[in-house]
Amino acid sequence: MEHYNITLTTEDRRILNSYCTVATGMAEFWGENCEIIIHNLERLDASVMMIVNGYHSGRQAGAPISELTLSFLNQMLADPTLRHINYFAKNKRGETFKAFTSAILGENNRIIGLFCINFYLNISLLSFMQSFFPQSHSDHENISETFVENTEELMLDALENAKKTVYANPTITSSNKNKEIIYLLAQKGIFNLKDSVVTIANHLGISKNTVYMHLRNQNKS
Repeated sequence: MEHYNITLTTEDRRILNSYCTVATGMAEFWGENCEIIIHNLERLDASVMMIVNGYHSGRQAGAPISELTLSFLNQMLADPTLRHINYFAKNKRGETFKAFTSAILGENNRIIGLFCINFYLNISLLSFMQSFFPQSHSDHENISETFVENTEELMLDALENAKKTVYANPTITSSNKNKEIIYLLAQKGIFNLKDSVVTIANHLGISKNTVYMHLRNQNKS
């Protein structure tokens, strides 16, 4: 590949920018040994548009694409079925890392960027495991998540949790319990699901119009 010239559209730039939040979140999840890079291929001589934990490779935003990453791009351009590559490599300090490079596709299915993850292995197993356990008591330790097989099960599970919360609160009068339950479900986004109003109404023994009324009143408050 002698050169790769592309001009990004507004939509292409929106797509690339949408990966920035993903990069930050993934780096926080995996910890400080995870370096994440987003390449904008409009300028290969300054392709790094974002890098998290770049101290591992000594790079920052505005750095050029590496020779190895450029060769991967060449392979992806030659083979439309190849859109990601996993491999092991070393940085200039001789530190080994496991790496992942994936194509970012823009309009007309063009490769407009690359999403790269480098996880450095020069970390003890103890340190790695500690990053996956809470370091202090916080509200996050009390978060639970239930995985369901369909949306109706999701609605009913949320309904049961809301009912437990409301029924355990002695300051909520009997006449207001359904209203508070609906408010809690709305805060969790349950009513964004298809047929949620009918499902919740049926299980609370009220009409769907009553559910809509409570939702309207909540939006006014």
